[in-house]
Amino acid sequence: MTARLPHDRRVDARRNRDRILGAAGPLFASHGFGVPMRVVAEVADVGPATVYRHFPTKALLVAAVFTEQSRAWESALGRGLTDPDPWRGFRRTVADLCALHADDRGFSAAVKSEFPRAADFAGMRLTALRAGAELIRRAQVSGHLRADVTLADLILMTSAAGRSGARTPAERSATAQRLAALTIRAFQAAPST
Repeated sequence: MTARLPHDRRVDARRNRDRILGAAGPLFASHGFGVPMRVVAEVADVGPATVYRHFPTKALLVAAVFTEQSRAWESALGRGLTDPDPWRGFRRTVADLCALHADDRGFSAAVKSEFPRAADFAGMRLTALRAGAELIRRAQVSGHLRADVTLADLILMTSAAGRSGARTPAERSATAQRLAALTIRAFQAAPST
């Protein structure tokens, strides 16, 4: 009988953790946090003990899923901010954020309402808000974004993307693209005459 190497166990543990997060994200996004941990285990195709070994509480699992999603949002904002053309960066970020929020189906709103004291949430939210404000400022300075557009408008737009009511991924994607196009058109400064 051959013993498994510690390295193999670490690889298996990482794989199981990824499977749990991959199952929990969509379940929480579509059904809320009432989804039992055993259902997460079934969808991830692991045992309940494996879920609890990685995430002893549901709050820890939710925080891990939210952290993964936050990285995608931070990445979208970062790409917009590093674009040398502020208007193109703003447009790209609006499209990316609409797509992300359409996919998450209200997950961020649920996190805010049910887990407002999550340790990392406040810091991640502040970072995202600062990045959004800077994205707006840069686009306004470039003269392409209306002067009256605020961070609240950007938040409203992204929130709307997550509440479209579209049922299938294809419908959600099409709705997100349409909302992004309408938002960009509405936010664009009138060309000078």
